Amino acid sequence: MTKAKAAPLTSDIRPGQSIELLKHLHILTRDGALNQDSRRKLKQIYHLYQFIEPLLKTIKEEKRSITLVDHGAGKSYLGFILYDLFFKSLGDNSKIFSIENRSELVTQSQRLAEHLQFQGMHFINLSVAESITSSALPAAVDMVTALHACNTASDDAIHFALRKQAKHLIIVPCCQSEVATVLRAAKAKALGKTPLAEIWRHSLHTREFGSHLTNVLRCLQLQAHGYQVTVTELVGWEHSLKNELIIASYKDLPRHYPAERLKKLLQEFGLEQLQERFFTSLI
Repeated sequence: MTKAKAAPLTSDIRPGQSIELLKHLHILTRDGALNQDSRRKLKQIYHLYQFIEPLLKTIKEEKRSITLVDHGAGKSYLGFILYDLFFKSLGDNSKIFSIENRSELVTQSQRLAEHLQFQGMHFINLSVAESITSSALPAAVDMVTALHACNTASDDAIHFALRKQAKHLIIVPCCQSEVATVLRAAKAKALGKTPLAEIWRHSLHTREFGSHLTNVLRCLQLQAHGYQVTVTELVGWEHSLKNELIIASYKDLPRHYPAERLKKLLQEFGLEQLQERFFTSLI
């Protein structure tokens, strides 16, 4: 098989973007060229940045500095590019906290941030669930991001955002099997109760419907906490089936109606045992 040929730098690179950073992230080759795979990866991150940048600007208009927490950061591609394109020019006390449970990736990212003198970047070796109560993070944050945080980690990121009173939450959910598992366990009972159970009679449909229902419940949960929620599709992520983007901004909206709808959905689909997961009030 012939390798994808690297192309020279073009307008693919945003103005002001650090070429050295892109080389360290292996988005660019040592010669400063892009191959097909890295061009696609960069396109994805830039597309997501288009949604995040206006929200960051809004926060900056209201506050002296910004605190952003990126969950399931991996190699911190998103965090580094956000810092490079937006945070490093602020000249204030703004910070990005990257949360990752693989210690080797945390160490690797710390070294790169030190090399690039990205002093406002901090890397913490925690799971998303552990971060909710960790003293290593601020009591309140401005923005939370979570890209493809697996299984219930996206739900933990929502929990974190609610606890920290985040103004904005950006989530690209990954696989979540919890809802599908409960649907599957009660399938026989549901089939005898309601024709709606035909939606998830077959295993493939159980998985797909469970994933869809999970994101519907997440949106209602955020609305039940006063957030305005937008759901859209990430363009350029065709290689992944997980390309749903949830954007939530706190607007102190009425909570009763979405909370009631969430409760009724859990009852309708026999998911009452997940009420603690999709909580509608903070204790």
